[in-house]
Amino acid sequence: MNILILCTGNSCRSQMAHGFMESFDKRLTVRSAGTEASGKLNKKAVATMKEIGIDISHHTSDPVDKYLNEEWDYVITVCGGANENCPAFMGKVKHRLHIGFDDPSHVTGTGEHIRSEFIRIRDEIKTGFLKLYKEEIKPRINQ
Repeated sequence: MNILILCTGNSCRSQMAHGFMESFDKRLTVRSAGTEASGKLNKKAVATMKEIGIDISHHTSDPVDKYLNEEWDYVITVCGGANENCPAFMGKVKHRLHIGFDDPSHVTGTGEHIRSEFIRIRDEIKTGFLKLYKEEIKPRINQ
């Protein structure tokens, strides 16, 4: 099953979701991309995922154009910007979903407050994507 996760910068939320989906099931082919890919990962996102044993440091921040001609079972946007600005896919997309999350990379305040927001968003992403995996994706894989 092929899953593409989209965000604006492809440095934080989409990368965390990508890491979670891969951790849920090794049979999934998961990619992530950005409508305005930053070209680098958010260091705090990488560290926050590493705290729970998921290493996303090897991921790349890719532009969505890289994946436009491929076929996807799921294309999932995780931020409002990507949901509104997603290009029309040339390849076949069976299911298009939006599961939105706040962007922790825009949080300001103390270091502890910023860290707590990254943890909050990480945990929300895990909950949202685990629900999707258990309720929709896993049953389709096992058919």
